[in-house]
Amino acid sequence: MRNAFVVCYDIACDKRRTQVSEICKGYGDRVQYSVFRCHLSNVERLELEERLRAEIHWFEDQVLFVDLGPSDGRGGKCIEAIGLPYKEPEDGAVIL
Repeated sequence: MRNAFVVCYDIACDKRRTQVSEICKGYGDRVQYSVFRCHLSNVERLELEERLRAEIHWFEDQVLFVDLGPSDGRGGKCIEAIGLPYKEPEDGAVIL
């Protein structure tokens, strides 16, 4: 089973921020500059977390995972926008 997650980050260093962004691109779709929507299995979530843990500085950076629920249920449809409308990406993520 896959769950939808919002993965967002606040990274102090430009170089690390770029690395975190590149890692997240492999697991989901960019929603905003530092926000991704990812549909992940338990194994994929653990893999993504491990890769991000290795990249960030624990006392300067933060990555948040917000579990939206099952991808085929509420998790796939629960993002709402104010201002510009949220458009769900047409192509799914490519897991590397």
